[in-house]
Amino acid sequence: MTSQRGTAPATRRPAAIDRTAIPPDHEISRRSLFEGRLLVFAAIVVSALTLRVAVTAFTPLAARIGADIGYSTAVVGVFGMLPTAMFALGGLLTPILSRRLGLELTALVAMLMTGLGSALRAIVPDTWELLAFSAFALAGMGVGNIVIPPLVKRYFSDRLALLSSVYIVMVQLGTVFPALITVPVADAHGWRISLGMWAGLAFAAVLPWVAVLRVRRGAARADVTELPSEPIEATGKVWRSPLAWGMAFMFGMTSLITYSLFTWMPTIFGDAGASASFGGSMVGLFALFGLAAALAAPIVVGRMANPFPVVIGCAVFFFIGFAGLLIAPMSAPLLWVLALGLGPSTFPMALTLINLRTRTGAGSAALSGFTQGVGYSVACTGPLVFGALHTMTGGWLAPFGFLVLAVLVLMAGGWLACKPQLLEDTWN
Repeated sequence: MTSQRGTAPATRRPAAIDRTAIPPDHEISRRSLFEGRLLVFAAIVVSALTLRVAVTAFTPLAARIGADIGYSTAVVGVFGMLPTAMFALGGLLTPILSRRLGLELTALVAMLMTGLGSALRAIVPDTWELLAFSAFALAGMGVGNIVIPPLVKRYFSDRLALLSSVYIVMVQLGTVFPALITVPVADAHGWRISLGMWAGLAFAAVLPWVAVLRVRRGAARADVTELPSEPIEATGKVWRSPLAWGMAFMFGMTSLITYSLFTWMPTIFGDAGASASFGGSMVGLFALFGLAAALAAPIVVGRMANPFPVVIGCAVFFFIGFAGLLIAPMSAPLLWVLALGLGPSTFPMALTLINLRTRTGAGSAALSGFTQGVGYSVACTGPLVFGALHTMTGGWLAPFGFLVLAVLVLMAGGWLACKPQLLEDTWN
């Protein structure tokens, strides 16, 4: 695979920066991790922490909120579908926003949307307002999903595997902690406090982006944060690339399975006799076990020319977890949830491959938007179809059969995505 790292030596730029002389991001030579880019690192880390909190903070409280403001269990499937639908919308919005605003300001806007939506949905009195502000918060997260990988490539192209690991671990932590503590906080202070408190994290992520933008506008500061804002527009047509379609289906099927489980795992355990608190804890552990994958997958993928064997291993974990939940969910729940937590290792794989399978920042942005836009568009049907099959059949066999088909599609996509090639060489 063509190296992502250039060989041009780093040079110190004068106070009056000649922006035409700044090398492309893939030509920045390796240097100290925080040299001139600590603010960007902080902004990426805090932003990544916000990208799932609106999802896993809601799921364990869905039944309680429904009982309070009055919606049926069928609406839970709509809420389960909403994250992936809004993340898909983010794939459409982000290129437009980035062309007009630049990557950094787009990230700031995403965090503002997330914070406002998360705060307002906690105080609304009815279902439709809850849906609307949840959608607004999730759309902000969707924009953040798309814009962060090219920001990683722009500022840390010399350390893609490391920064990909850091970014994905932060996403996982932002998935785990809300699921683990949202029920205890709701028991102590009510569901509105439990749901709304996560807005503070998104507003905190706004601050480092404001600082990054101030630094970029200070022409006297010689820092990598003064790299020019490239348009999020890659030459060629990404939709013609088999690599891009493979990425989209690997990512999309992983998300379809993951969000189906996030939405329905508490109900599956509830049907088996477990308490609501136990179901919420299992959702938290499901996300927590994914931390191992978030730490390891980017490094492993970065060292393998073709990481498709990892995809096969993930499929095996999925099948083990599906069988356990279907046949005997309470016999070894930790084992089943562990297997299901390792199965979505294809999620950090896909996010890492977005940068490893592209030559330039523009290519990374194009592939990120396509992969997540198409992938989440497909994935948004998962929780709804899973729930509909359960309602139609009265059992869990048909829903899990649906997820088995999704794993097979995931493997086909992974076969294309893992081939050692670059996007820019495949889209003509």
